[in-house]
Amino acid sequence: MSTNTAEQEKPFLIVGTGTETVAPGLHILRGQGQSFVAETDLGLVVIDAGPGGPVTQGMIDAVRQLSNAPLHALCYSHGHVGYNSGVPMWLAHAAQRGDAPPRVIAHRNVPRRYARYRETQALQHRMAEIQFNRPAGFFDHRLTMHAPTETFDDRLQIGHGERSVELRWAPSETDDAIALWSPSQRVLYGGAALIDSIPNIGTPFRTMRDTVRWADTLDALAAFGARKAVREFGATLEGEEQVRHVLTHTARALRWLRAEVVRLMNEGLNERGILARIRFPDELFGVEWMKPTYGDPGYIVRDIYRSENGWWDRNPTSLHPEAPEAIGRAVADAITDKLGVIAHALALAQGGNWQLALHVIDLLATAESDAPEIVEARSLKAEWLRERARQVPSYVSRNLYRVGADMIEQGTQARFGIH
Repeated sequence: MSTNTAEQEKPFLIVGTGTETVAPGLHILRGQGQSFVAETDLGLVVIDAGPGGPVTQGMIDAVRQLSNAPLHALCYSHGHVGYNSGVPMWLAHAAQRGDAPPRVIAHRNVPRRYARYRETQALQHRMAEIQFNRPAGFFDHRLTMHAPTETFDDRLQIGHGERSVELRWAPSETDDAIALWSPSQRVLYGGAALIDSIPNIGTPFRTMRDTVRWADTLDALAAFGARKAVREFGATLEGEEQVRHVLTHTARALRWLRAEVVRLMNEGLNERGILARIRFPDELFGVEWMKPTYGDPGYIVRDIYRSENGWWDRNPTSLHPEAPEAIGRAVADAITDKLGVIAHALALAQGGNWQLALHVIDLLATAESDAPEIVEARSLKAEWLRERARQVPSYVSRNLYRVGADMIEQGTQARFGIH
């Protein structure tokens, strides 16, 4: 993997240490994303155990600066691995204190997700390595999964009276995401449904996420009338008006995307045609909380398109393709003026048309050959992928470009870098 320090990103999901009180007995707990602590009459309710190791230990230490009450429940904000790899450390902490084992609570869809992740473990680990630009094997012992001891469907109340809290199903980034609601203090912890950038829909490595369902969730959460809303990432939303505005605005933008993609599909455009045609209105997508720092509106377009179309790109040639190595070799062999292709791609790159240059150089770069022109094409592609990484705002896109370049240089792209 490249060691160019200009290309390194700090860990994206780790947001710091310590706690922040948002209301009496309700606290942000920083770790992998912003977790949450509620002091109920039954004991502490903690959303997300963290990734384990020093991060989770720091979370435990921070909680003990707040309260000496027993841990009543650990709750999974959603089923993505890593957020709750630290469960055993919390259980050990409770045992060391002589407390009863805490409840471990998740939405009922989490066990099904975990079963799928276990089945595809090598793939899941490799996708995480690429998405977060980590070396091969980095996640082999970090993405452990721990089954909840109980699950719920739509709503679960914990505690009694004014110190009670409610867990609410909040399908959004995943179909097992939850939110926490304090009715007495009108404080909402939005979990994965509520972040400080454009909703993470259509991200390249993940299965489809329902855009309209996420919008429905945001509208439902807005209807609570929260005075404060804590986001999984980003500053807390303060005041009932701001909370409602941010949530309903985001929902409206998602519904606009759905309607516009459907309109263009009904005109007969395919996925790439829609991406070329669509324009994102600044009044919906130019606001601070819709910035594409992690996801991207183009990702959402693709997700909506896939929800109504199959895998086919509408090119009949691709219906029953030959093996990739055979295609690459045949295309390269058909090009008699390989240096001319390279020269044309170089001219595009020198003119700043990096993406077009990549499309042209792929005529040669996908071939498996040690011929000098093919080697040069692969080298240029790796260079231009890193240039594209400097141009795009999405964290995910930047890392996919960078790791793609690394795999070309290492010769591991054919097996996706899986050893």
